[in-house]
Amino acid sequence: MNLFYREYGAGFPVVILHGLYGSSDNWVSIANELAESYRIILPDLRNHGKSPHNIIHTYDSMSKDIHELVQKLEINKFVLVGHSMGGKTASFFARQWPDMLAGLVIIDISPFRTEPENTSSDTMHGHILKKTCEIDPSLLKSREEADKIFSEIISSVKVRNFLLKNLQRNNEGVYEWKHNPQNLYDNLENIFDGFKRPGHGDIDPVRGFPVYFLKAMDSDYIGEQDYDPIQEIFPAAEIIEVPDSSHWIHAEKPQLLIKLLRDNFPV
Repeated sequence: MNLFYREYGAGFPVVILHGLYGSSDNWVSIANELAESYRIILPDLRNHGKSPHNIIHTYDSMSKDIHELVQKLEINKFVLVGHSMGGKTASFFARQWPDMLAGLVIIDISPFRTEPENTSSDTMHGHILKKTCEIDPSLLKSREEADKIFSEIISSVKVRNFLLKNLQRNNEGVYEWKHNPQNLYDNLENIFDGFKRPGHGDIDPVRGFPVYFLKAMDSDYIGEQDYDPIQEIFPAAEIIEVPDSSHWIHAEKPQLLIKLLRDNFPV
């Protein structure tokens, strides 16, 4: 798949993958800071942003999209960073093409399959996508109108504002979704998918590069029960607990991520 991407700076390559409902433009401010030292690649994952839409939305397909992109850019070695859904994509990429990675940073997501009923956040995704599919954006007159509709199921203003970044006007001035909510809703099971836990399948450890998992302490996407299994799969993994942070660590504490990359990866 020919992904849309943004590119900043020069130096050792760092590819950053956004999460569900996100896009490359969520990372532009961080990319601008890192561009002083690195070549930053920000793709839009399939069914998001300006990248093509496709009825197939799996971690295998998304990791293959990234492999196709870095090959096109003639990048043979790079650091891969991923948030949430992008973090799971990065984990899958690391298992398929470990020799291409100089480092891996996973932001607030477990690489394992999540059962939707296990966390309030996963249940919320089903409600959000169902509601988004029910809305005809071409009938909306304003963002405020959309915000009012979503306020019925999302109490957080921050989450609603993030979601509504996907609402844009086309050349005719009519609202449309940048992402493809129907494809995402139809693939919720795949979005909840992940690695089998050690002991429930054949798991070969992934070695050869430093690995960091950032765990937001006000989020349930990584649980303490995930710590040991993560380190079985990624023996070099360091799990960093980030206090006073929600799922969007990179938006709330961007300097933490910037410092982590600068301190630990080649320039």
